[in-house]
Amino acid sequence: MASRPAPTGRQRRLATELRRMREQAGISVQQAAAMLGADRTMVAHIEAARTRVSEERVRQLACNYGCPDEALIDALAAMAGNRADPPWWEEYRGKLPDGFLDISEIEHHATRIRTAQTVHLPGLLQTEEHARAIFDLSVPALRRLDVELRVAHRLGRQGIFSREDPTPYLGIIHEAALRMQFGGPDVARPQLESLADAADRDNITLLVIPFSAGSFYGAGQSILYAEGQVPQLDTVQLDTAYGAHFTDSPTPLANYRALLDLMEESALPPEESRKLIQSIAREM
Repeated sequence: MASRPAPTGRQRRLATELRRMREQAGISVQQAAAMLGADRTMVAHIEAARTRVSEERVRQLACNYGCPDEALIDALAAMAGNRADPPWWEEYRGKLPDGFLDISEIEHHATRIRTAQTVHLPGLLQTEEHARAIFDLSVPALRRLDVELRVAHRLGRQGIFSREDPTPYLGIIHEAALRMQFGGPDVARPQLESLADAADRDNITLLVIPFSAGSFYGAGQSILYAEGQVPQLDTVQLDTAYGAHFTDSPTPLANYRALLDLMEESALPPEESRKLIQSIAREM
């Protein structure tokens, strides 16, 4: 028997939100199954993302749970109803860790993205050479094929900026990240020039926290905050030494929104940030 494909990050998130909705209503798995006229294992499989759920079933569950939030219901139904052809990142399934694919999926569906970087430049704005220099520093060392797969995937993620309706993006970058020179000056200079060019795009805003700002909230953190169709479907992705970590619980989401707001307050305005990026590039 063929094995069932592993659920995507989006499918797991839909399952999680349906479970949260049921729990907030104070309804047990057994009761939810009875409302559907089904066995409890059906609800258990839905909430574990072991089975696909239709748009109609999502709306039925939301009705059974008495959810009053029409915007959330519509967003969840849209997640269930998406049956398009396999997206571009599926070609990397089995070749890269699943976290890479989850990041692609989250960014693709985000209505807005905010990031904060203090050592690395945002992956969505890295040049090919800069990305390669980053992956060449992996511990343990990666095979050349694995490096090239990661570079190609990172460049593919940048497609959200070239589509007809590019994703709004705000990047907060500490001056330290601008001066790291991964790959040496010959790689770092074109990278900074590319970053300054990106800041000219209507959908991209870059804010630099200069050394002169001193200490600031969120120092040392690397955060990607992807906004969903409704705030409940926002997602935070954090970089760790062991790969990507994802957070979608309400309290952490609120905390990270507040933290990013504070980091923005420590940064230079967009035009001053762009001038600082260009100045550092000229120094190399």
